[in-house]
Amino acid sequence: MAHATPQGVKLLNGWKRPGRFDKGLGAQLPEAYKKFWREWKLTTPAAVHYIPKEQQWERDEVTHAIKPVQNIPLPLIDTPESHRGIWGGEAVIKGFQKRQQTKRRVPHFWVPNLRRSVVHSHVLDSYMSVVVTERTLEQIHECHGFDHYLLKNRACDLRSALALKLKREVLQALQNGVPALADEPERQQEVLREYRRYLEPYTPEEIDWYGHTYLEAIRKLQMQLREAEKVVPHKLEFRGKLIEQLRQAGISEAGKLEKPDAPGAGSSAEHKDSDIEALTKLESSPSSSWLSKINPFGKKET
Repeated sequence: MAHATPQGVKLLNGWKRPGRFDKGLGAQLPEAYKKFWREWKLTTPAAVHYIPKEQQWERDEVTHAIKPVQNIPLPLIDTPESHRGIWGGEAVIKGFQKRQQTKRRVPHFWVPNLRRSVVHSHVLDSYMSVVVTERTLEQIHECHGFDHYLLKNRACDLRSALALKLKREVLQALQNGVPALADEPERQQEVLREYRRYLEPYTPEEIDWYGHTYLEAIRKLQMQLREAEKVVPHKLEFRGKLIEQLRQAGISEAGKLEKPDAPGAGSSAEHKDSDIEALTKLESSPSSSWLSKINPFGKKET
């Protein structure tokens, strides 16, 4: 059966639908981002809206029948507002509510109690006004600081794009030696001694890709691919070849042949400017009528 199908043995275990990391630009994302994605989306978060039961079996209160315990998490709705604040793992719950005994149940949404508060980051040395919940403030107090709250909790428990972005900025600041406290060396060393242990589970590449959404990661990958494969217009390429041939032929109007010692962005820009000036001199000189005919980028006489 397996040898008769074009896919072979793969069909014996069922057809696997390609995911976002199996095709297109998603397949080119580094393993560092895939590790963050598994921590954010595929890891089971801590129970927030229900109390998990530790035992495996329980007795029904009405029928007294013994049944297995099933800790099934509630389906949560992450609204755009939740990603602009820090809700401490809470989200919107959609369900039904029976408000009167003689009438049918009606749909209902349970929304967390939100409030605006100010949090302080010692690593970034800044105060931020964000929308939080009571659970967020309790966790910040339990962790003894906003930076500890961000660095101790996993991405699945933070559950907010803003919190993940701030966590990436804190990790990058610790990696660079807390540049926000460069004017206070003693305080800078104290903060580094307190928070340096959080850098051990991450590599520099993982910190760079941490906290990005899928679309942000795709845009970042596209920018890296464009920078790695810069396309030079043919106009600049042909113009450089023409100037080089004229210089090798010994034409004085084309300038002298110079070899830059250290190639760089500044030297290449100066070299292009000198090529443009050389072409301008050649076109303006009276003895360059034959050059204007072979120059594809020069001005044509009408």
